[in-house]
Amino acid sequence: MLALRLVRGTPPLVLLRRLLVAAAAAGVGFLLLCTLGYAVGHPDRSASSVPRLLWCVVPLAATVHLAVAVARTDPSTRPRPGLSAVGLGPARLTALAAASTAVSCTLGSVVALLLYLHLRGDLTGLPFDGAAAELLAGDQPVPLAAALTLLAVLPVLASTAAGLALRPGRSAASEGVERTTPSGLPWGVALLALGLAVETYAGQGGGNGDFPLPGRFGASPGGVLAGWVLTAAGLVVAGPGITHWCGRLLQAVRPGAVRLLAGRVLMDESRRLGRPLGLVCAVASGALASVRLYGSGPGDFGPLTGLGAALVTACTTATLLTAALESRQCRAHTAAALLRLGAPPTVLRTVALLRAGVLLAVFLPLTWLVAELAAVPLRG
Repeated sequence: MLALRLVRGTPPLVLLRRLLVAAAAAGVGFLLLCTLGYAVGHPDRSASSVPRLLWCVVPLAATVHLAVAVARTDPSTRPRPGLSAVGLGPARLTALAAASTAVSCTLGSVVALLLYLHLRGDLTGLPFDGAAAELLAGDQPVPLAAALTLLAVLPVLASTAAGLALRPGRSAASEGVERTTPSGLPWGVALLALGLAVETYAGQGGGNGDFPLPGRFGASPGGVLAGWVLTAAGLVVAGPGITHWCGRLLQAVRPGAVRLLAGRVLMDESRRLGRPLGLVCAVASGALASVRLYGSGPGDFGPLTGLGAALVTACTTATLLTAALESRQCRAHTAAALLRLGAPPTVLRTVALLRAGVLLAVFLPLTWLVAELAAVPLRG
């Protein structure tokens, strides 16, 4: 009840972030229900239902990542003076954040179930002249227990992840200043090289077994998909190290005050910003490679494939923006101190633009290069 009461006094921007989590949860829930409908409507193709369910793991993981990022920036779950006196210590605030995350995801799951039943014609008749009834197995009864089990997966995972990320001790340590260089860059480069090697081997016919994709894509070699997963993991692991070295690059060769401040902030925030940046880079490179391989026409992508791709893209982008907002909140006292010392506001804006520019200058070519290397083994 406390989580629901805090929603009434929440600022509009925080409510918008929670609604984004609910919308993403609705999309993931609808994908899971569509997979269930395919399995119910095609009992003779049970072997192809499992890969379709596994493909839902990608947007589900992206939504969980977004939910955790939103929970970290929620002002209602931050320790404040006086809250401990009324019984809201760090442990209770962590439980409150987990409960708020569960409420948002459950709301999205309920919307997904209502939309699924509506498109099947179980509520008010068949919409769209019954065009979606065959896709959703409208002629078969809905296994309610299986549907509720699938819809409960996301709220449980998201609330658990939020509770673990904000547990006492870990959240305080994550807000501290980092002077140490992230150690994941060599491992990320190794994973990236291994993923490209596995993809090349599988694309040349060395991989065995096909993995059917949802939508209108045909079967793809399982080794190629495994290579893409390793490549994406390598970019995520290497992201903090790349961001850290971008900060070092800004401070090279007799830096002025603006370059020094921008580089120091990038170094301090490398772990907070690097992983979402690496994830966005991985998603963008995968999208570019897919467009080059399969085309970009509307007939090349099925509705469920398009929905899943849109969910992953939106969630990763929103997670990056939320991480940037969290970084700004953590630097608010530093910015206020600089303004009190007489620094003009234009200096802070210049520092922010310089940080964004150097990150774009590094990550955009990296995204294009990874996409080209990933698409080369499968061409022709």
